Amino acid sequence: MPLPTSPVIRRARLGAELRQLRRREALTLEQVCDRLGWASTSKLSRIELGQSRPDLADVLDLLDVYEVPPPQRDALIVIARDAATSRGWWKALGEMGERQRTYAELEAGAATIVDWQPAVVPGLLQTPAYARLRIAAGRLLDPTVDVEADVRARAMRHEVLRRADPPRYTALLGEAACEAGDTPPSVWREQLRHLVDLAGLPHVTIRLLPGSVVPRGGVRPLTPYSCYSFPDPADPRTVMLEALTTDVRLVTTADVDRYEQLTGWLLEAALSPEETSAALSRHAGG
Repeated sequence: MPLPTSPVIRRARLGAELRQLRRREALTLEQVCDRLGWASTSKLSRIELGQSRPDLADVLDLLDVYEVPPPQRDALIVIARDAATSRGWWKALGEMGERQRTYAELEAGAATIVDWQPAVVPGLLQTPAYARLRIAAGRLLDPTVDVEADVRARAMRHEVLRRADPPRYTALLGEAACEAGDTPPSVWREQLRHLVDLAGLPHVTIRLLPGSVVPRGGVRPLTPYSCYSFPDPADPRTVMLEALTTDVRLVTTADVDRYEQLTGWLLEAALSPEETSAALSRHAGG
């Protein structure tokens, strides 16, 4: 079952709030760890940075040290439980690699998702055959990738668009993303028809940015990115930048605002959803 909240985002929020509480008490990492008998500051540092699934007992100990009053304490306990969730859906992510798991967690708890992909079809919109080709190509750089496991994981992620309460999803595609390249014709036609079908869903919008169109300021980002917002406005809006090895997660207001402004400029320049569907249908019929 889908998660009502995103564990990775809850970890980031919990860490930020615990760090703020520690600083309010004018305590260093070392002082807190000494009070709790923790062997080193790395454990607390990872919790504050949202880099580890927190143990609820550890969070309760920290709340005691910071003397957090009941209303705020209760709210933080709920966040901590979401951050450390071990529900069945989370367990089902077991075979996912770390990168796909991060995206799956963000998608599962999101209210809105916007993907910019200048050269390939976004993961949430890929057919199994197209995904297999893309993942197999990536394996040339990382031989440890289990292609079939990644294909199954990507298919699991697709369920977020089919659930009863899906996020509002927008895909912004560069013209190169809608060109077959070396993709076999049968796989490519199936992928294009799949895009047209998905574009018919009320919560899915697909927009094509032609290569001949110049967005405001001439800005056309070469790096794929994804923007996420969440039902709880206190959960940090997030941008994920896709890199060759380790993806970059941005959560500061200044960073996210800049990417949301950039997204607005791309949307201004892109074809309308109707024009995009017509273009995809023409290509699929060829």
